[in-house]
Amino acid sequence: MRILFYLLSIVTANVVTARFAPLEFGMFIVPMGTLFVGVTFIFRDLVQNKYGRAKIYAFIFLALFLSGVVSFSLGDTLMIVAASALSFAIAETADTEIYTRLKLPMAWRVFYSGIVGGLLDSVVFVIVGLSPIGAGFIPWEAVPAAIVGQVIVKTIIQMIGALILNQGLAMKEKRLTQI
Repeated sequence: MRILFYLLSIVTANVVTARFAPLEFGMFIVPMGTLFVGVTFIFRDLVQNKYGRAKIYAFIFLALFLSGVVSFSLGDTLMIVAASALSFAIAETADTEIYTRLKLPMAWRVFYSGIVGGLLDSVVFVIVGLSPIGAGFIPWEAVPAAIVGQVIVKTIIQMIGALILNQGLAMKEKRLTQI
């Protein structure tokens, strides 16, 4: 189920981003799919926790392929598809390696690795995909606000996910000690 949720969150992020206009919070611009990208990092960590670091890269590659196919089939330009793939590969790799190396409780590893992954995903995608370097959807003046807006949303999603995971792990531990 973890793998399915991981893959579905990526596909959902692409579909939602392609189908809905970005949210604007004052100066911040946030694609709707950003909500699901934050969840993707949490599911990726859960898959890695169950299957290990070596196998997670096969799932990341599968997710990358699915993401590209879905994005392109929804009418995204080749530049957007390439930027999405690049940001995804960098962010997922960073998340994987940080999650692996942190010697903290699982919820904290999910939180910290997801923050870094989300930051890298936002920076790379906005600059390579949306800025004048890429598809030119936003001017240079809007790039910082687009990055910060996505980072804020992804960080909030990571925080919520880590809190839920922490509560779930605490409840599981409590049940085990009562047996």
